[in-house]
Amino acid sequence: MAAIESLRGGGGGFMFGQPGIHGVEEEEEDSPAILLSVVAQHGQIGLCFFDSKDSTLNYMRDIPDNHELHLLARVIQEVSPHVIITSAKQERCMTRFLQQLGSNPDYKPEVVTYPYVDFGLEVGKQRLLSAHLPFLPASTSERDKMSYLSSCISFDSPLMLRAVGALLKCLDRRRVGVELEDSSVGVPILQFNAYTLKGVVCIDRDTYSVLQIFKSELHPSVYKLHSGEKEGLSLYGILNRCRCKFGSKLLRQWFMRPTQDLAVLQRRQEVIRFFTSPRNSDALNTLQSSLRNIRNIPTLLRRMSLSHTKVTDWQCLYKTVYNAVCIRDTVRHLPQSINLFRDISEGLSDDLHHIATLISRVVDFETSIAENRFTIKPDVDPAIDDKKRRMMGLSDFLTDVARRELEHLDARIPSCCVIYIPLIGFLLSVPRLPSMAEKEDFEIEGLDFMFLSEDRLHYRSQRTKELDDLLGDLHCDIRDMETAVMTQLQNAVLERSASLYKVLDLTAELDCLMALSSASQEYGYTSPKLSSHRKISITQGRHPLLELCSPVFVANSFQSSESHSRVKVITGPNSSGKSIYLKQVGLIVFMALIGSDVPAKEADIGLLDGIFTRMQSRESVSVGLSTFMIDLNQMAHAINSSTGNSLVLIDEFGKGTNTVDGLSLLAASISHWLRKPLGEVPHVLLATNFHSLLQLGLLPSSGLLSLLTLETAVDGDELVFLYQLKEGICQSSYAANIAKLAGLPASLVQRGVEVSELYRTGRVIKRIDKASSDEQADRCRTVVEAFLSLDLEDRDLDLQHFMKEDLLPSAGDLLNRS
Repeated sequence: MAAIESLRGGGGGFMFGQPGIHGVEEEEEDSPAILLSVVAQHGQIGLCFFDSKDSTLNYMRDIPDNHELHLLARVIQEVSPHVIITSAKQERCMTRFLQQLGSNPDYKPEVVTYPYVDFGLEVGKQRLLSAHLPFLPASTSERDKMSYLSSCISFDSPLMLRAVGALLKCLDRRRVGVELEDSSVGVPILQFNAYTLKGVVCIDRDTYSVLQIFKSELHPSVYKLHSGEKEGLSLYGILNRCRCKFGSKLLRQWFMRPTQDLAVLQRRQEVIRFFTSPRNSDALNTLQSSLRNIRNIPTLLRRMSLSHTKVTDWQCLYKTVYNAVCIRDTVRHLPQSINLFRDISEGLSDDLHHIATLISRVVDFETSIAENRFTIKPDVDPAIDDKKRRMMGLSDFLTDVARRELEHLDARIPSCCVIYIPLIGFLLSVPRLPSMAEKEDFEIEGLDFMFLSEDRLHYRSQRTKELDDLLGDLHCDIRDMETAVMTQLQNAVLERSASLYKVLDLTAELDCLMALSSASQEYGYTSPKLSSHRKISITQGRHPLLELCSPVFVANSFQSSESHSRVKVITGPNSSGKSIYLKQVGLIVFMALIGSDVPAKEADIGLLDGIFTRMQSRESVSVGLSTFMIDLNQMAHAINSSTGNSLVLIDEFGKGTNTVDGLSLLAASISHWLRKPLGEVPHVLLATNFHSLLQLGLLPSSGLLSLLTLETAVDGDELVFLYQLKEGICQSSYAANIAKLAGLPASLVQRGVEVSELYRTGRVIKRIDKASSDEQADRCRTVVEAFLSLDLEDRDLDLQHFMKEDLLPSAGDLLNRS
């Protein structure tokens, strides 16, 4: 097995070692403190690292990264691993990143590569199941271990799981921390931790899904069903007004990595605030029209480096550079007190003008498109101009040569012409005569036969040979010389590639912020106040998606201070808007943490380190867990990972199991938060239909606890939802009213109400398909009284008629009901 090892301490760069006889790596005796495993694929990275000091395995969920792997560089800067484990089959960006890392004289980690098969998904899962976890009993079954691990580590991040498999292999081979133990003793893993970059808000995939931040749908066009997906109704979908693809890509990265960096957020806010002002709409429209022409710069530069440049590439590059210069000139007239405007004015250098001028002076786009090849304008190279002039005058000259050649040909040949074919040269072309049936008939004295094409014979004569010597291969010469000019132009552009990449970064950021400002203007958003305190204040907040779908939307506020009302329990009827309110708060906070304006009258939001949810029950066939078990995993993640600066949203937790057990778990979870030290209590917003949670007094009294409900009104038998939040407790779920609205039969609903009332009051619930004991007694009493009333001495008594018509029907009816 081949491995890439670097010299620790001294030495320069990476040392690429040859595989040994048995394919075993040469390893050092002293195990490094931190080993990091990473997989980069299709614009995403998944990684994990093991810290031998506390035997902790830290993992980071799959997350997008750019082509220069800036996110990975930040992780390595924070973690400072001694060993980096990666796949031998890796993308170009990872190879380039490792080479740059090796050229850093101040930090030289050891780089180890394993075969691609060691990074398999199933291999990773099996190694995880086989790992030495001392905190689990040795008798724990594989199924139980999988259930436990699913609550500790994210199984919906395939790249991270693949990296875990390779990391565990490296740990076992190096026996980190157990070098002196028996070979049967595995490397212990004492804890799993979710790792988040400093300043990045922790949000898992379930939260993104339930808040509908992203939503992929199949493309409606039948021609694009297999080519990809489109964005559905989602927060990203309504805010993405970007004019270029790189703007959309950067905006998605912002959504995937909300930040706690107040300076970054304020940098974004000042640009959005500028463009939301109506007086700056002209500048907005001018810049957006230029942004449409910013093309894929990395692809263009890569093709240039490989000399695969097409005519369309030169067109795209010229448009990109020209419009970048226009953007710079426009921005220079805007307030330079705004950081981004100043960066664009200073960062987009005169190199762009130089590149645009070079391309404009050199490339003849009209001729290039017509001939589908790179051609240059006149007066660029005198030698090329001379050859082109000779090519242009060649037609009349060749006509004269053909006339002279015809004088020396057989009189049977009516005409001839001299043609020029690139790579072959000048040839004499004559029509094929009827007598020329076989190849032997093609021979003409003084001419060398070359080939037959479309009933014309092509020969080389003494004059055409002289033309070849005199004029040479003009066409190929011109092409070669123009190709040399193109190479020089490519080199001039590549030398200034740093300026082009800066164009990409700055224009993408500008595009994102103008997109957010356009959405803010259209939807009536407001700029939130951001600070480092631990409170959230939202006045008349709105759900950004629902307000677009509903003709009327009722705004609601949210207040959570540092020492009061941090845990809110919301009760209310079904369909009263509890879940919408939870999502509304989560989305407003999320939008503030990407620097966007928010749908509210006012907002003062403290910076959070995470948003955790338990709102959506999702199935998981691959993991093999029940719905309730997945709900518990989500709740466990929220309890274990949240801090005093987190937001936790919980909807209907506990409904997936026995009522008493679910109620108990819910009460215990809320009590857990209420009993924590004040500085460790997160912002908790919880919706439930377990009214007995409050009616039975299962929660401790605390100033941190706030009880809320959503107003409703009953008009006769009709339930009217007012969707207005207020303090208090809901006394009824109004399930019967909701059932009627859903279209259930009235008799069914009425019976439900009867059973509910009997159960609530503790009375016996009687079945309606079987007579009750009281009814049976009454019927028996009726039969006995009828029989005793008979006068047996009456001669006119028809006993058979009495038994058949009077007595037996009642008795038969009684027996049937019994």
